[in-house]
Amino acid sequence: MLYLEILGNLPEMAMDEVKAMLELSGGKISGRDYLFLKLDADERAFPFLQRLGLAHEYGELLLEAESVEGLIEMAAEIEWPIKGTFKVDTETMTNCSHNVRDLPRKLGAVITSQGHRVNLSSPQTLVRVYCGEKLYAGIRLHYFDPKDFERRKAHHRPFFRPISLHPRVSRALVNLTKARKEILDPMMGAGGILIEAGLIGLKVYGVDIKPEMVEGAKINLEHYGIKDYVLKLGDATELEKVFPGKEFEAIATDPPYGTSATLAGRRRDDLYRKVLRSTYSVLKEGGRLAIAFPADFDGEREAEAVGFTLVGKYYQRVHKSLKRYFYVFEK
Repeated sequence: MLYLEILGNLPEMAMDEVKAMLELSGGKISGRDYLFLKLDADERAFPFLQRLGLAHEYGELLLEAESVEGLIEMAAEIEWPIKGTFKVDTETMTNCSHNVRDLPRKLGAVITSQGHRVNLSSPQTLVRVYCGEKLYAGIRLHYFDPKDFERRKAHHRPFFRPISLHPRVSRALVNLTKARKEILDPMMGAGGILIEAGLIGLKVYGVDIKPEMVEGAKINLEHYGIKDYVLKLGDATELEKVFPGKEFEAIATDPPYGTSATLAGRRRDDLYRKVLRSTYSVLKEGGRLAIAFPADFDGEREAEAVGFTLVGKYYQRVHKSLKRYFYVFEK
């Protein structure tokens, strides 16, 4: 049994991202306590869980208890898989209903009694205790360092364009498609989605109607060490012409939201409808499209009119003038 802590800014999107990765690895979510997920999964899930964007950490779940006293009693009955020194660290979630102030000391004493040594400054093993409606204890196996994502934000890239999804969100969109081998971004801009897809080992295909974006995306992909890519100058509304005879396993994109310049002089809603039809035409049967639309565009209705089936919809308020939905559709 594993545990996973998701981020709190887009929790439902984060949970569905985890579900998608577990579906690829044969696992499932067996329980949820606020941002804490119990996973019925084993080490086969590790390569897929490591792809996650909207996650804080995951690890081995060892104990689940209704009270502090119950957790300590259970802790004394198991053999702790500690490697080297250890530290007990408590995560008190918003819905914590227990007094855990003295829990790290009590649990640390139990683990120490088995011959393990404490190191509070640089432990080799981190024992994590989560307090929600219940109490959970486990061993952290992987931490998603936010600095890794921050270093790939738009203003850190060699080819810079200010309008870009956060790398964590880009990564989540890729994962929500359940892509195993490849992905297409038909409105790639500076290549933010392609960067995240390439870093998790997918072959990436990108299209943009502007030559400077095609060149800029290439610069960005090369900067992050991504070599397996195909970038083309073309129109996202005519993908069958850009990739004749090609069908894609998955598509993820973040269309431009507004000005005549960013939309290449085309009316916004008409552009979105044509992009939906075009992506449907080059997507494999059973394949998924992850896409963002402003909240005043009915993406669900328009996509279903093309033939897509909605499998996920997530609201995000970016700022006062931009509210959007992220959609996941299946062909």
